[in-house]
This record gives sequence, C-alpha cells and structure tokens, in this order.
Amino acid sequence: MPGTNRLNWIAVITLALIWAKALAAPNLQRQEELGYLLKHDCGSCHGMRLEGGLGPALKPARLQSYTVEQLAVTILQGRPGTPMPPWQPFLSEQDAHWLATRLKRGIPP
Repeated sequence: MPGTNRLNWIAVITLALIWAKALAAPNLQRQEELGYLLKHDCGSCHGMRLEGGLGPALKPARLQSYTVEQLAVTILQGRPGTPMPPWQPFLSEQDAHWLATRLKRGIPP
C-alpha cells in the first residue's frame, strides 16, 4: 500500500516523542517535592522505610517483577478494592515514571 512506510515512520516518531516526554526527569524542585511525597505520603501506608505496613513493601527486590510502566500505572490509577488510591489528580505521568524509577532503583535512607 502506498504511504504505509510513511505512516509507520510517523507512528514511530510520535511514540518516541511521547515516551521522551513521559520519561524526562522532573526539574530539581519537583524531584524534591516528589521525594517528600514518597517519604511521607507513600510512607504512611507502605512504612516510613517502605518496608511494608498497610500496603506492601516498596523495595527493589519486591518490585523487580514489575516494569516502570506497570508501577507508574498503579501510582496513577491506584488499585481498586485496596486502600491504594489513584494519585492521578495530583501527579503527572512524568512524576509517576520518576517515582517508579526511583522505587525500582531503591531510595537511599
């Protein structure tokens, strides 16, 4: 079909731009705000050291079977039927990806 290759390239470029925007790191001030949120808001359910509490532990070993994308979706949409709320009203996709990446790497004490 004529133009199919062009459409494929447009789709690839569009997806690359979307991913680049989603995966870009928030600015330093926002990173500090997200770190505070992680420690205090997430820590209130997942334990102040993220070793578990009302919610499960958020340590790298426990999260290794999940992708950053899966964790970001959980952060944004919550978990229905559990106390995990959706954070989408307060966080962008970029924020959620940054948080998920930090959780996968481990957060220094």
